Amino acid sequence: MHNPHHWYEFGLLRAPGVLRLALEWRVGWEYSAMLAAQPLLRLAPRGDGHPVLVFPGLLASDLTTLPLRRYLKSRGYAAYPWDLGFNLGPRQGVVEASLARLRELRRRHGRRVSLIGWSLGGLYAREFAKEAPDDVRSVITLGTPFTGHPKATNAWRLYEFTTGHKIGAPEIHEPLRKPPPVPTTSIFSRSDGVVAWQCSVEKDGPLTENI
Repeated sequence: MHNPHHWYEFGLLRAPGVLRLALEWRVGWEYSAMLAAQPLLRLAPRGDGHPVLVFPGLLASDLTTLPLRRYLKSRGYAAYPWDLGFNLGPRQGVVEASLARLRELRRRHGRRVSLIGWSLGGLYAREFAKEAPDDVRSVITLGTPFTGHPKATNAWRLYEFTTGHKIGAPEIHEPLRKPPPVPTTSIFSRSDGVVAWQCSVEKDGPLTENI
């Protein structure tokens, strides 16, 4: 039987092509579709009120996660932004400040916090859940490349330019493949124009889910 993870381990994946990347311009249409779907979205079950911390993607700010946080609040969750401005990568102070915010929300609510991260923000969510598993209820990533070759994305040059960090070192990327010790869901699209979708597929396990 073919093992899909064979691709990841031998670096055979490539970034999506130009045509698929061009599809990313559909974001305006997708936002309009989301607005049109609001009546259906309001039919979703209400949550239990536990806190949710949302991390933006590379070069994005809390403004980009505002629609998601508003929706989560409408469903009864206590949704929070990361409050650290634009996501310019794991620069000095970001990790410490994010962990402090996570722990502060845990203390404030007296409940474990769910973490949601978009793209690079999803890597933050996964790693913070490994660092502070007793404070994290679950992790949800959106189009996050946590496995496969680090250059199987059309954003790797932008990441290097923005952060000043060179990608490709096995000692850095291998630990990212390990799932957090909490329930973890990876949401991805096979038509993703930025990340090779296979890089967002989590290996089967009792605490992992792919959508």
